[in-house]
Amino acid sequence: MSTAPKPRHIGRNISRIRELRDMKQEALAIAIGTTQQSISIIEGSESVDDEKLSRIAEALGVPADVIRNFSEEAVFNIIGNSYDNGSSSINHNNCTFNPLDKLLEAFEENKKLYQQLIQAEKEKVALLEKMLDKI
Repeated sequence: MSTAPKPRHIGRNISRIRELRDMKQEALAIAIGTTQQSISIIEGSESVDDEKLSRIAEALGVPADVIRNFSEEAVFNIIGNSYDNGSSSINHNNCTFNPLDKLLEAFEENKKLYQQLIQAEKEKVALLEKMLDKI
């Protein structure tokens, strides 16, 4: 009796994740630029090359590692955290910066611009005074 772990069936994992995303084979095929028949063959395969797997993962909206190490719980967490039903115009999951930092940067930039404006006005006043002195 062997105690070696059974290899994961990548095709079955793809199929299950696709079904959880409520996506048909045809939609996945269009998303990665292939045919529905190719998707059917891929889902029947025990292994998938890395390039195809990364394209499929991107189309399904999950990392390739999630497909390789499929677990229902992991997929539900990722789908739950990345699902956008369109009810909000702000997508909190794709923010790659701290909004407060950006706000502070904008305030600092405005402060610099205001100081430059004040300096330009001072230079204008000095020039006008100089011109008045000549008269």
